[in-house]
Amino acid sequence: MDLRTMTQSLVTLAEDNMAFFLSQGPGETARRLSSVFAGVREQALGLEPTLGHLMGVAHLFDLDAETPANGYRSLVHTARCCLGHLLHKSRYVASNRRSIFFRASHNLAELEAYLAALTQLRALAYYAQRLLATNQPGALFFDGDEGLTTDFLREYITLHKGCFYGRCLGFQFTPAIRPFLQTLSIGLVSFGEHYKRNETGLGVAASSLFTSGRFAIDPELRGAEFERITQNLDVQFWKAFWNITEMEVLSSLANIVSTTVRVSRLVSLPPKAFEMPLSTDPKLSVTVSPPLAHTGPGPVLVRLISYELREGQDSEELSSLMKSEGPRSLDLRPRPPQAPRSPSLIIHIHGGGFVAQTSKSHEPYLKTWAQELGVPIVSIDYSLAPEAPFPRALEECFYAYCWAVKHCTLLGSTGERICLAGDSAGGNLCFTVSLRAAAYGVRVPDGIMAAYPATMLQSTASPSRLLSLMDPLLPLSVLCKCVSAYAGGETEDLSDSDQKALGVMGLVQRDTALLLRDLRLSASSWLNSFLELRHKYHPKSVPMAESMRRSVSEAALAQPEDPRGTDPLKSLTLHDLNLRGSTGTSDTSELSLSAETLGPSTPSDVNFLLGPEGAQDEVEAQDELNSKNRVHGISASFPEGFHPRRSSQGPTRMPLYSSPIAKNPFMSPLLAPDSMLQSLPPVHIVACALDPILDDSVMFARRLRNLGKSVTLRVVEDLPHGFLSLASLCQETRQAAALCVERIRLILSPPGPAPPRPV
Repeated sequence: MDLRTMTQSLVTLAEDNMAFFLSQGPGETARRLSSVFAGVREQALGLEPTLGHLMGVAHLFDLDAETPANGYRSLVHTARCCLGHLLHKSRYVASNRRSIFFRASHNLAELEAYLAALTQLRALAYYAQRLLATNQPGALFFDGDEGLTTDFLREYITLHKGCFYGRCLGFQFTPAIRPFLQTLSIGLVSFGEHYKRNETGLGVAASSLFTSGRFAIDPELRGAEFERITQNLDVQFWKAFWNITEMEVLSSLANIVSTTVRVSRLVSLPPKAFEMPLSTDPKLSVTVSPPLAHTGPGPVLVRLISYELREGQDSEELSSLMKSEGPRSLDLRPRPPQAPRSPSLIIHIHGGGFVAQTSKSHEPYLKTWAQELGVPIVSIDYSLAPEAPFPRALEECFYAYCWAVKHCTLLGSTGERICLAGDSAGGNLCFTVSLRAAAYGVRVPDGIMAAYPATMLQSTASPSRLLSLMDPLLPLSVLCKCVSAYAGGETEDLSDSDQKALGVMGLVQRDTALLLRDLRLSASSWLNSFLELRHKYHPKSVPMAESMRRSVSEAALAQPEDPRGTDPLKSLTLHDLNLRGSTGTSDTSELSLSAETLGPSTPSDVNFLLGPEGAQDEVEAQDELNSKNRVHGISASFPEGFHPRRSSQGPTRMPLYSSPIAKNPFMSPLLAPDSMLQSLPPVHIVACALDPILDDSVMFARRLRNLGKSVTLRVVEDLPHGFLSLASLCQETRQAAALCVERIRLILSPPGPAPPRPV
């Protein structure tokens, strides 16, 4: 269904439903249903021309006709998904509204959530139009005054995001992946409650499990808490949360369901300099020094994974470098004969935003690669930021790459074909390691397979970056914090000095005590939640001051009634949704349909954030003044009468200014000069259409294509960033992972003879 037909159908249904519920008398639910359909009609009509304009020019930003993908297309697709869901829900309401089984409250809550999402998507469409008018022709990233980019980010981060993390979570992705995203979001907000309570590992996970119930049953509370966490918690929180997969219990479960391989061992590379032959003249050599940046010389860990035991992998020289990973189990399987060395070798660099995870987190899909490709894999465990910022990770990856090339026979390979492969941050390091190998004059890999790589680490706006407003795996604030940590802008959290002093047994004893305490508190919390049900029948018994954060539904029960005897929260209309901060006498006019009922926001100490009461008019007046001062300013006002929802959270701890080091081509390969990019081998990129860093892949592939380099770009639909780690989740992720394997197989296949020239 084309956009115009979809919009007209939605408007017709909205008008019909609006008229029906208006005729149902003065009931509160009927009034709100009528109001929400009026809002759907208004937002759909306002959004349709903007989306049509973006689609009319989106093809100008594609890599080629066979690869229709860029941030403008993705934004339009996401808005169409939201319109499609509202269309489906409007049809359902029109067909079932007279039924005695029609759940009015449930459908109202879902319609209000998607109306809020549609309102924010309309704001993003206007932002995309501003980028279109401001950027250079054909460019997806803003390349101009950095102050304009900062102004854009300042305005952008004030938008309300909680509506995308509640009932609407993951609506743009394939339905098969939404239950996983919901589970992840519940775990995230539960984990956030126990962050920085001096708990570790099992203690945090267990405590989060017992306090996650209310987030599962209250989507609005979950969305508000998710927004608070993504905006305000530091990079150490994300480091701790993403490293949950490193826990022995979870990694053991992952190993049970993953492919069984003969070899999966950690190897510790000693920090010793060695010689590498030059690719142009093997008789000459260059010295490869061990990593030195920030922390001085130190060993580099790599994981060797092989489906079969191959020659060289059980040699004494390699065994002397093996690192123990805890107690070894007795392998009673008969020792198989050694397979011959493979002609190929894969050197893998994992993702994790430069701040989290190791090869162990990525081991499940690497084992599958080892089986399907029949090639040994070396995965590099580089040091992580913020403790080891740029260029430490690059130095370690380059050192490990050179060591693997030089000692490939120990790894079960003859090294005839070498592939560099990585995802996300690992894709970035694949490109920069190859650039450094070319700068040293040593052998570059025969090809690079990069899955959803980050090639632009400078803080700049692009249409795909707008998707970070709703992406549950890569919100903009998290992306900026990870990049800032890698650039050296985040300092190491030294609050774990007490944990180091406790020792292993002390940590176990402390976590056990904390776990028992949380069990008691959780039981008490659940009991109190049942006892509080009596407040529904005795409103006067509700205390005025709450010591704990309440859910949206709970807080609504405690709201004082207005003179008409109706709940102010439920009396909100589209006017409250779109014209927040307009004229009104009561504080409830400042509320929107979800997170704001959690309590008043604290005044912001950053001048570009909205305050709880009168600050919005002041900020809007300042924005209007700025737009008058800048003829082509990126922070121009929205069309008259349209106002997106603004965040009610406190000050956002998000770095807005890029460190100058982010422009270093070894950190942002998209900014590398042509002479450096000419040295890259064939590149195969697999990107996600709904990924906030999609434009990184499109622009990097375009630069290589313009230089005449061999490059392919395949874009998978309806999947989030990081699908390789979800390869076993559903059919769509398995197909996307298989596409990555296919790209690697192209690199490892020796080039065939050139076709004969026509006579």
